[in-house]
Amino acid sequence: MQKVISRDGTVIACDRTGEGPALVLVGGAFQVRDDPKWVELARLLGDRFTVVTYDRRGRGDSGDGAAYDVAREFEDLTAVIEGTATPDGRAFVMGMSSGAVLALEAAAHGVPISALALYEPPFVLDDSRPPLPADYLDRLHAALARGDRGAAVEVFMTAAVGIPAAYLAPMRADAATWDRLCSVAHTLPYDGAVMGDTMSGRPLPADRWASVRIPVLAVGGGASDPSLQAGAKALAELLPTARHRTLEGQTHDVDPAALAPALRAFFA
Repeated sequence: MQKVISRDGTVIACDRTGEGPALVLVGGAFQVRDDPKWVELARLLGDRFTVVTYDRRGRGDSGDGAAYDVAREFEDLTAVIEGTATPDGRAFVMGMSSGAVLALEAAAHGVPISALALYEPPFVLDDSRPPLPADYLDRLHAALARGDRGAAVEVFMTAAVGIPAAYLAPMRADAATWDRLCSVAHTLPYDGAVMGDTMSGRPLPADRWASVRIPVLAVGGGASDPSLQAGAKALAELLPTARHRTLEGQTHDVDPAALAPALRAFFA
């Protein structure tokens, strides 16, 4: 494990593997740097890249600031990139789910990213699924304020992911997985802040992320929910430097063996 210090003094924990140009992986909700699929993806790419996984603030071995602001996460990613000691001070970045939106926003705010791959940013842009409820963040904060992390996870699963409430009991029955989710439930509002108004059911504004001029690959799974497929396609249409790719047979829980070749080809 390597530790870097973000601008506000927060310690961010990272792991590095492989050799070559730096490729930083930015996780979505609940993901930590030792997520088994993250570890496998890093292994598959390590012969070509120096792959860096990190615990976003508030998770795993990373610290947390006194008050959350999305801008602090831009600074965290900058510190991770600088910590890789690349010759030009820049890195390739791949973001997963809400981590894709964080990575895109970071690029728009000047974080030194040379190219960006985004897997299924979870936008809700039409009526293919219900939009995020207006009181979503309030419900998360209320559950966390009363110390009920499980309730916060349930709010996320039903309102943000769209899982039917009847599926929650079987999820809770898997104690190890449920405990893991609850351990980082306090960071769910962070991902809500990252997503902003992009799950409102309205199309993305035409000038959204207009400052992003680096190469972008927007990737979707061919077996994913239609709203997730639509989000990746919409992003590719919105950004003049972006292209779209579908990984047939894949869902939001993408197989690293299917994703790695697409990343290898794009970042070549």
